[in-house]
Amino acid sequence: MANIKEIAILAGVSVTTVSRVLNEHPYVSDAKRKAVLDVVAKLNYTPNYNAVYLSKGKTLTIGVLVPFLNHPYFSAITQGIANGALQHNYRIVTCQTNYEAREEMKALQLLQTRQVDGFIICSKTMEWEEIAPFTLYAPIIACEDTTNDSIPCVHINQYLGFTLGMEHLIERGHCHIGYCIARQTSFNSKQRKRAYDDALTKINERIHEEWIFDGCLEIQDGVRVVREWMLLKDRPTALLVSSDQVAAGIVIEARKNGIGIPEDLAVIGFDNHPISEIMGITTIEHPSLALGESAFQLLFNQINGNCLQKNNIELALRLIKRNTT
Repeated sequence: MANIKEIAILAGVSVTTVSRVLNEHPYVSDAKRKAVLDVVAKLNYTPNYNAVYLSKGKTLTIGVLVPFLNHPYFSAITQGIANGALQHNYRIVTCQTNYEAREEMKALQLLQTRQVDGFIICSKTMEWEEIAPFTLYAPIIACEDTTNDSIPCVHINQYLGFTLGMEHLIERGHCHIGYCIARQTSFNSKQRKRAYDDALTKINERIHEEWIFDGCLEIQDGVRVVREWMLLKDRPTALLVSSDQVAAGIVIEARKNGIGIPEDLAVIGFDNHPISEIMGITTIEHPSLALGESAFQLLFNQINGNCLQKNNIELALRLIKRNTT
């Protein structure tokens, strides 16, 4: 099998130039690049990337830990990560975990075996104290506020997001407000619950546990919420929903049952995904794509020893008023 020195001789260039071409380095003239690639094609040369990565001490691959690949919230963050990876010639290995701690641990072991240069965690069920020891092997970046100095993060202020929604509903005259959440045990959900409780306390309204709908991730969960809402004797007049998908399911099922939106039930979603714009759903915009891009850049800097950047980055969010409130 031909080697890099033979390619350099046949192409009439230096070994350094051949290396730059094979590694897609931008600073090579078109003529020299063509000469090298012609020889590579003629010799049917295949680079030994494992040896290249070993010599550099990098795999040029990062892991992305995500509970569900098909959910718009997580797919948008992953797309942002992929955009950053593409710009820096990195590959991504996506590990879907279904919020199973065992699968999260298996994914993180890729760090221990040096199969990836770092990890971005979109969401998880493990505690940060369990994850932190893996930073001894390679950097880890979180897409939520970690409150852990050893794990840098890019996030939005979940408390502020739900506060914006609650204040808007209260301004619209609602005091009987329920909410829909994915997992009550997660850090983000606890911040949202605290904002919900604080807003009701300010207007001297008691908290109705039966108005809190758990396990809400998909459109069909919104359908379930409306059916449960219809069975309540004392119903909330508004719902603050942690996902546009669930909010869309609520609006569709409500209208199917002759429930006026927002006359009988006001709805606020979260994320500002395309479905909320199409259906005219009031929502709180979550900059998911930008969050993913920022998370990759932060990880890339950590991998390359540039740790001067702020390690706790909070992105802005905003309320977008439409037709459901």
